[in-house]
Amino acid sequence: MRIRDESLRRDGTLNQEIIINLPIESQEVPKLRELVGWEGRHFDYPTLFERCNFWAGLRDEKNELIAFGYVAGTGLQHGYMEDIIIHPEHQRKGIGKALVKRLLHEAEHSGLEIVTVTYDTKHKTFYSDCGFVPCSGGLWWKK
Repeated sequence: MRIRDESLRRDGTLNQEIIINLPIESQEVPKLRELVGWEGRHFDYPTLFERCNFWAGLRDEKNELIAFGYVAGTGLQHGYMEDIIIHPEHQRKGIGKALVKRLLHEAEHSGLEIVTVTYDTKHKTFYSDCGFVPCSGGLWWKK
């Protein structure tokens, strides 16, 4: 679905529709990752679309991908949300929060009872506002 308007309505809601499993070309997410300063991880696509539970995306009026995120896991009780990415020109417009909430809605609809996410501490308020409860955990990285 194409976007009618990129702005927020007067009541603060989005004029756009965030689509679950939006058709996305393999190069679009790596390009969006690079626009926000992340590694493109070109090798992850299209395999990620085949392996994650579901993803969500949003396009602008030029049909450019401006928002992306996904939930992965076994599809049982627990899922993991990752790669919440908003095009730099479209940040701070409520799109990120709407994207996360759409993914959480789909998680609930899919039967997931727990969704975890890791984030930089500077994003704590954002994720708290989206309904996440900060908690302790651990992270292992391959050396």
